[in-house]
Amino acid sequence: MPAADIDRMFQALGDPTRRAIIASLTLGPKSVSRLADPLGVTLTAVAQHLRVLQDTGFVRTEKLGRVRTCSLQATGFRAVEQWAAEHRALWERRMDALGDLLAEEED
Repeated sequence: MPAADIDRMFQALGDPTRRAIIASLTLGPKSVSRLADPLGVTLTAVAQHLRVLQDTGFVRTEKLGRVRTCSLQATGFRAVEQWAAEHRALWERRMDALGDLLAEEED
């Protein structure tokens, strides 16, 4: 995964309003107006946040009549999970190597 993509994903998750939107959507799909109510922001602001979340693969929206419904999408979460797993494996190897080196020094 290109570094620019993962940077955009973490930037998307770095905003508290976007994290609140994601948390709300974990309970199920919601309309944009239902998402905006507890956040205390305008529909325009929520739409902008949703655009960022859509672009990074965390949320999808669909319009049915006059209502735009939002739901979580796994793509962004999978990418972040893969990035974390790759980095976790790297650091585990480094810590194992450090442990081996320290064990050699004790002998």
